Amino acid sequence: MQISLDKHLRDSRIEHDLRYLILKIASTSKYIHHAMQTGDLGMAGTSNMYGEEQLSLDVLSNQIFVKELEDCSYATCLASEEMDEMCKIPSEKKGKYAVVFDPLDGSSLVNANFSIGSIFGIYNSDEIIGLKGDDQVASLVVVYGPRVTLIYTARKGVHEFILNAVGEFILSNEDIKVEKVAKHFSPGNLRAVASEKKYKKLMDHWMNGEYTLRYSGGMVPDINHIFMKGQGIFTYPGYKDAPKGKLRLLYECAPMALLMEEAGGMASDGKKRILDIKIEALDQRTPIYIGSADEVKIACKFMS
Repeated sequence: MQISLDKHLRDSRIEHDLRYLILKIASTSKYIHHAMQTGDLGMAGTSNMYGEEQLSLDVLSNQIFVKELEDCSYATCLASEEMDEMCKIPSEKKGKYAVVFDPLDGSSLVNANFSIGSIFGIYNSDEIIGLKGDDQVASLVVVYGPRVTLIYTARKGVHEFILNAVGEFILSNEDIKVEKVAKHFSPGNLRAVASEKKYKKLMDHWMNGEYTLRYSGGMVPDINHIFMKGQGIFTYPGYKDAPKGKLRLLYECAPMALLMEEAGGMASDGKKRILDIKIEALDQRTPIYIGSADEVKIACKFMS
């Protein structure tokens, strides 16, 4: 018997509004997938709040998610990597969940036909600043690749669903677990070895240990690989030009950290648990070492 995302959420006794919010994100992701297949893959001529030039697909994906989530009556506010400010939902449509998201992580890989994805964190709050990633009630990632998959946690395990031919997400991998020991490594920003000798030593550790390199250039496909293989580590350190690294705590690292911990893995900034970092700004960045717990601990020792 095939189990749909809706049934799985019901059987897991996920709270009504949270269940429908997750279902809304899932259904909206199908529009994003369609846009990727048929839309404009060029530059939009605009920049996001970080000064990064936006692809047309970035802008379109953000617009689609914002419109659908504003209209669904389950969100109270939205924060996106592609927007300068938090979007407050009008009171007549207002729900109770804050939704934070990267609408299209790794969008620069689209033209190369690599897998990319959308990342979401959900908080039972009408404010984000001052909270921690550990305050999330759920997080999920949608992967647009040869298959479209969705991985979610509502703090009751980590579960994968695949979009089938009739447009329904069907359970494909229940209760995903990540082993403590890794055999694969995905090192973000290898240029950092020029200024961070500790990172170079960490690379040498993995290569001398005959680990297998699995790196796509995108956080979503690399961490998805860890979930699917049940082991591995992804890293993106701070470095000379960006001491806090490149990745955003709110939109990328905290949601991924919740998924990883729920699967038995670990996520650290090199010194402390990612989920313990206080959110002080929407554009806050953090180094990240995420994946198999023992390997994350080893990476943190090299980088300390």
